Amino acid sequence: MTEETAPTDPTATPSNSGAPSSVPGALGRGCAAAVAVGAVVVVVLVGVVLVVLASGSSESTDFPRVAPEDMAGRAFQRSQEAYDVLGFERTVAPGVEKVGVSTENTFDSGFCYDGGLLGMDDKTVDGAYRMSHDWALDHVPASRAVPGLRRLHRHLMDQGWKVTSYREGTKGRDWFLFVQRNDGDERMSFTWYPDREYFTGGATVPCAYDPAWEDGDIGPAGDGRMPPALEPARRD
Repeated sequence: MTEETAPTDPTATPSNSGAPSSVPGALGRGCAAAVAVGAVVVVVLVGVVLVVLASGSSESTDFPRVAPEDMAGRAFQRSQEAYDVLGFERTVAPGVEKVGVSTENTFDSGFCYDGGLLGMDDKTVDGAYRMSHDWALDHVPASRAVPGLRRLHRHLMDQGWKVTSYREGTKGRDWFLFVQRNDGDERMSFTWYPDREYFTGGATVPCAYDPAWEDGDIGPAGDGRMPPALEPARRD
């Protein structure tokens, strides 16, 4: 019986399957090089991220050493300047009888926090404090509050403050103005409640270390201080 064989294509190129090929080796070397370059890039990026995070962590607690009375005076001065622009003509005595009802003129000292390397922590920094000044005025009619707040809005923008929120209330809604600068380290806020004719203001200054702080001290530095009277602007 004759054995059948497949016909041969005269145009076909002879097979070279038995000879070693350089293509797989080249591909292998290319992949290895790409992996090596990728690894280097990852290492560099990780290093950059760690440096940035470390820098941010360092800056988060890189506070100046300033006595609480000096930072309190700075916060009070911010309020006094705003009070002058608002044009109120009453003297606000230090202290407060009933928060949210009576006049107010007080200092407050709060803690400063360290976010840690990744910014995920929330721990207080020993010896660091943040001073703020709060004030309020009762019996403030629209004829005083509205032009005063509009004037203060323009003034603070001219002085380089960033307005983060501003609303002119309608139909009995509250009016408010919030500003900040130095990446939010310094802030001021003002609100007028037309239904109660009550006006509030406040100024917060950046964190600082108390030079007199000692290990074992409790609470934020600068607590319990009393501001001077908030005075109307002098009209010569």
